[in-house]
Amino acid sequence: MMSEASNTALAPQQPEQGIAKGGEGALEPTDLSGEMAQFVTFTIGKEEYGVDIMAVREIKGWSDTTQLPNTPEYMRGVLNLRGLIVPIFDLRCRFSGRFTEVTPLHVIIIVAVGDRMIGILVDTVSDILSITSSEIRAVPKMDRRIDDQYLTGLVNVKDRMVALLDVERLFRSQELNDGFAAAQSADN
Repeated sequence: MMSEASNTALAPQQPEQGIAKGGEGALEPTDLSGEMAQFVTFTIGKEEYGVDIMAVREIKGWSDTTQLPNTPEYMRGVLNLRGLIVPIFDLRCRFSGRFTEVTPLHVIIIVAVGDRMIGILVDTVSDILSITSSEIRAVPKMDRRIDDQYLTGLVNVKDRMVALLDVERLFRSQELNDGFAAAQSADN
């Protein structure tokens, strides 16, 4: 858990307790009953996404991966992370079918999915976002490149919109099992 001082330094500026931002001097009560949640936000191209900070185990710079045969096209390969073989998934490819042209500036976010660890390749890590559950908006029903079953909601942050991802649903168990089976055979 983060100390209060570090939480303040990383979290975006919040309105004072009990006062919401409104038009020209408007003071409106906020919903103080909403639970606070934190999300690590990251970018893929111009889009911004967030994952629950409780699922994030590590953030590291790009490292070359070992490609494995018979894995989903968006699985970049596996990475040896201090003795643990971790499958790395390219979210750009997962969402749009286009592979990421990796540079040393790209980032891997290691997340827990169930009792397993996976890495997700993203362009940059943006922020740690602290919000109340009442600030999360439902995903509108319409055609999108990403299935809304992977989204838990949307949140407005200043002049940008962040799509909140559910990593448990994003990586279905069969895909993970295939990735881990390939990783284990590479480890042996």
